Amino acid sequence: MPASPLILTLDMYGTPHRWVSWQMACVYQAKDLVAWEAGDQHFSFQGGTNRITGERSQIATNSIIAIKGKSILSKTMHQTPPLSNRELFSRDRHICAYCGDHMLGSRLTRDHVVPVSQGGLDRWMNVVTACRPCNQRKSGRTPEEAHMPLLYAPYVPNKAEYLILSNRNILTDQMDFLAKHLSAQSRWKQS
Repeated sequence: MPASPLILTLDMYGTPHRWVSWQMACVYQAKDLVAWEAGDQHFSFQGGTNRITGERSQIATNSIIAIKGKSILSKTMHQTPPLSNRELFSRDRHICAYCGDHMLGSRLTRDHVVPVSQGGLDRWMNVVTACRPCNQRKSGRTPEEAHMPLLYAPYVPNKAEYLILSNRNILTDQMDFLAKHLSAQSRWKQS
């Protein structure tokens, strides 16, 4: 078991929602807010000892839990997730969109397909991962102007993919669950 497992929460219908700490998952369990559980991983946590009975308290949760209450509106599944370099580089599998080299995040940059200087926006559909030399070579030009064709197209990750991109320690059962919710263009479908 990882030192601090993150628990994947869903709505009652199985729509991925967010990662929570194991402590928050235990709060959901203690308040009887868990509608159902899934996944192969089961975690048990021990608490204090009862002075009268001498018994130690214990609470358990699974790696995937559905929370009771209102279902997550379908619009939240399709909301645009926040853009950050970490998630961008992960979306693009740490591969430069121009030369195709695979690199560590410290050697990568965010490149605007349509440069900001030409009215391009800082949005998922206008950014790709680029190594520093390619980004400098492209400069303030479009790929066409720089004669540097894109090796892959940018896209907006859906909620399930964003949950994959934002967690570095996903358990196998959680990854299997999220993979079933990926959009067709996701680069994570091919792995």
